[in-house]
Amino acid sequence: MYKIGEFIIYSNCGLCEVEDIGPLNISGINNKKDYYTLKPIYENGKIFIPIDTDVFMRAISTYEEVQQLIDGISSMEEMDCNEKNVNLLQSKYKRFIKNYECVDLLAVILGVYKKKYNGKKLGQVDEKFMKLAKGLINDEFSIALGISREEVEKYIKEKVRDRQYNN
Repeated sequence: MYKIGEFIIYSNCGLCEVEDIGPLNISGINNKKDYYTLKPIYENGKIFIPIDTDVFMRAISTYEEVQQLIDGISSMEEMDCNEKNVNLLQSKYKRFIKNYECVDLLAVILGVYKKKYNGKKLGQVDEKFMKLAKGLINDEFSIALGISREEVEKYIKEKVRDRQYNN
């Protein structure tokens, strides 16, 4: 069970803060059941979700976990983004992103970068999932690292470059 004030990843809404836990005082809603009241960090509105839901939720990565992920980027295996069939490519991206795990999101980002670096033209599907993966990583890492989400990509690039030069 999450705690009030905790940041979590909630399904396709991304980064949210747990604002409240308990029954809702809304007509038509079972007031004997406990709900999380979630506030999306970079969106407006609130989300009310039963605490016993099957919808995907997880705590955000810790500072230490983020540092370990960044340390492993240079040896991380990227997703193979060279599928020619657009529907199969989209399905592949969805499989990688569905659990919102940072290692999978980074694999998508690295795969798209590699595809672009190898001179292949990126399609709309590549661009769409690259944007989604980067957004999710930037949002989560910004909270864990205590920096703005706009600074995350630069932070990662500097850390990876520093490690390559120091090894």
